[in-house]
Amino acid sequence: MSTAIARTEYPRPQMIREDWLCLNGKWDFTIDHADTGLERGLLTESYDRQINVPFCPESELSGIEYVDFMQAVWYRRKVSIPQDWQGRRILLHFQAVDDEATVWANGKQVGRHHGGWTPFTCDLTDIAKVGEDVEIVLRARELRVPKPQGKQSNKYENFRCLYTRTTGIWQTVWMEPVPITAHLNRPRITPDLPNSRFVIEQPVQGQISNLKLRVTVKDQQGDVCCNQCKLANMMTPTIQLDIPSERLKLWAMTDPHLYDMLIELLDSDGKVVDTITSYAGMRSVSIEGKAILINGKHVFQRLVLDQGYYPKSIMTAPDDQALIEDIQLSINAGFNGARLHQKVFEERFLYHADRMGYLVWGEFPDWGYNRYDGHTHMHDELSPTWIAQWIEAVMRDYSHPCIVGWCPLNETSAPMDDRIRNLDDVTYAMYHATKFADPTRPVVDASGYSHRVVGADIYDSHDYEQDACKFAQNQAGLAEDKPHTNGSELPIPWSIPYAGQPFFVSEFGGIWWNPIAAQDQDSWGYGQRPANIDEFYDRFEGLCHVLLDNPDMFGYCYTQLTDVFQEQNGIYYFDRSSKFDMARIRAIQTREAAIERQRKVD
Repeated sequence: MSTAIARTEYPRPQMIREDWLCLNGKWDFTIDHADTGLERGLLTESYDRQINVPFCPESELSGIEYVDFMQAVWYRRKVSIPQDWQGRRILLHFQAVDDEATVWANGKQVGRHHGGWTPFTCDLTDIAKVGEDVEIVLRARELRVPKPQGKQSNKYENFRCLYTRTTGIWQTVWMEPVPITAHLNRPRITPDLPNSRFVIEQPVQGQISNLKLRVTVKDQQGDVCCNQCKLANMMTPTIQLDIPSERLKLWAMTDPHLYDMLIELLDSDGKVVDTITSYAGMRSVSIEGKAILINGKHVFQRLVLDQGYYPKSIMTAPDDQALIEDIQLSINAGFNGARLHQKVFEERFLYHADRMGYLVWGEFPDWGYNRYDGHTHMHDELSPTWIAQWIEAVMRDYSHPCIVGWCPLNETSAPMDDRIRNLDDVTYAMYHATKFADPTRPVVDASGYSHRVVGADIYDSHDYEQDACKFAQNQAGLAEDKPHTNGSELPIPWSIPYAGQPFFVSEFGGIWWNPIAAQDQDSWGYGQRPANIDEFYDRFEGLCHVLLDNPDMFGYCYTQLTDVFQEQNGIYYFDRSSKFDMARIRAIQTREAAIERQRKVD
């Protein structure tokens, strides 16, 4: 096992404090196959191996590389609290743990969390003493019930579009000190472009009497504007920051300008109680007819399906540079954004997308509904926990300017007959919960298959037809408001009727091409493999141009950015090496005709 500590960069880039301690690296570890560890004394007994956090035990970089099912896993580590944290509250953060986590510190339970995709925090203030060691123990349980598992395989082996599982800790573990009486939590930053201002909702935790909130917006020239307010009885005060016209600069793909923000909590004498730094981009997302506008302009969204898997580290990027390189690889191929598919990506990916002007659709990893649990049962009902876990993700990522849309469900399906299903209720609840949590971005109720919410912002379909002529016929009906819909050929419709919303083909292509594994029985993709690479280029061009030439289409999403294990239909190989001539792939997507069309629309 490598002795180097991985992923030491700051894990929460939109809410930064100066003092923090990365807890990645070696942890004691053991597998609890029967989930009887608590009864057997694993809370206090020694463990039989070590693991390299934050990599999951299934991965090579973890040093474990155990890929069978694990009902529970246990982690232990002693941490020394820095001397200069004296007099402050000690917070322990886990950025993501799959699936049900329980945390103990010095034998006392200090936290629980359900859901493998979002961060949670444990308060160690009454346990962790400055200058002393605190023993942290975490048990992660893999629940065998319908759960949002994304693309994790529900069999022992990988198959088709399901891949190696992730169990336990898979993102950074860290600690930070905060003021003992009151401190700032994650800000919620809304750009209001029509009024040239930012609106900030700033939660404050603790005793808020006689406190004030001050926010300063900065750019490269220095302070842009500043405003403050008294908290009074507001645990989440709202403050507005008006940007002078001479300092107004938009966040755009060609120039993704970001303002810095200094957020301060002040006492009655004006003394700073707590400080965080953040950033924001001034941009708008709106709907005009069948188009989605960015900053009031028509932008054709050339998205790629990005599943965020890595050969040696599964769902965790091996290093921060890998996140940057994935975005750059996509841009090099001519895409201007991604649909982050069946996974809540780590926050630093969104930070880099913000910096690089890369459009993102956030998605919940809802697969796990109506699928075998790996053993004996078929579950046919969505769980209400889907809603709670998804809203945690929306709340975490709300302030990122790169995000231009939300997708709470993917490929859920059932006929629209006289039976009202749990799927109807959960789809309705997830869509409207998303709209309530974020009224500033468009939401598709379910990507592909069953659209079940009347008045949803977006309508879409998945179409993996490989013949460009047939593909064009499928998509031609949009001109008459009769778009291609999954399941439309069935006697009972699977979706409510289309109502003129913005429409895009949110999955297409998936062209099966990997000459290195041409005879590999495990190699998988959509349709017949092209006979040669020129046939691939012809097919890719034909499919893309059908959608680029459709004036009623606001974008598309090509499957996919990279090969992922046996699914070998990526624009790049799984190791991110080039599979095609990227200049040619880029030219197909950004050809002069498409550019001219964009000029006419604008």
